Amino acid sequence: MKFAFTVGLWCSLICITSTLFAQKNVYLFSYFKGNGEDGLHLAYSYDGLQFKALKGDSSFLTPTVSKDKLMRDPCILKGPDGYFHMVWTVSWNDRGIGYARSKDLVHWSAQQFLPVMQHEPTALNCWAPEINYDAKSKSYIIYWATTIPERFPDKEDGKSDGNGKYNHRMYAVTTQDFKTFSPTKLFYDPDFNVIDATIIANKKSYIMFLKDETKNPVQKNLKMATSKSLLGGFTAASAPLVPLNWIEGPTATKIGKDWVVYFDQYTRHKMGAVKSSDLVHWTDISEQISFPKGTRHGTVFSISKKEFEALNLPK
Repeated sequence: MKFAFTVGLWCSLICITSTLFAQKNVYLFSYFKGNGEDGLHLAYSYDGLQFKALKGDSSFLTPTVSKDKLMRDPCILKGPDGYFHMVWTVSWNDRGIGYARSKDLVHWSAQQFLPVMQHEPTALNCWAPEINYDAKSKSYIIYWATTIPERFPDKEDGKSDGNGKYNHRMYAVTTQDFKTFSPTKLFYDPDFNVIDATIIANKKSYIMFLKDETKNPVQKNLKMATSKSLLGGFTAASAPLVPLNWIEGPTATKIGKDWVVYFDQYTRHKMGAVKSSDLVHWTDISEQISFPKGTRHGTVFSISKKEFEALNLPK
């Protein structure tokens, strides 16, 4: 009995130690609250399920650019230069986006307004920009959703959001230094009203999660597309990941063997998530996650546990 107890105890200790050792990364989540007036909020999680607010859920950075001075949909990427690069929506109806960078997520550079759609005088907006790094070209790609009236066929019979005025497509620019940018190009046209695209690498290919913004008939759901290149060539959109409507702002990560996609259930005023081990069969795990109250459309990214501790972010 004593031998059995000792073996059992050692097995338990080994399992606990293995679990702690496996937790090499900390998941961070950038988000906004309300209409984005007070700026950047950050939360952290050791398991990717239970997120706790940092800095008492107060803002890390107050928005200063654009006439509306908002910081909605903040997307943060750590680049190979060691900086955390962030882009965000500055307004409901401006033709540019916001950009800033930081070494520690606390002290930020001066905020810049990037006029990525100024060349299109009728463009209505620039929503939910995201940023990725392409190692092959050593450049960053920034992509977002914009409506240019009458640029694409209206397939909603004038019944889309905004009394029929919105019909978004994804546009993009690339840069190596955030000073000079490539000409803006049409990045993704799925042949429907699309917003909130986000891209994650999958071995030698890339997965784009996106929102079908179609209101008539109602879609308002999440789909995916794939490409062998980060810079374009994505396939037609898939069927909805799960039969959930009125969700948006997907952001994805890998936890163990599972792909996890978080999203904003904006009509239900809470966050949600789905997971899949094969990118085909998805399970709703919304009841297993927890986020700070009022969390809106954000981005998940991970850093090492050692790096997280070194940052010493205020809790």
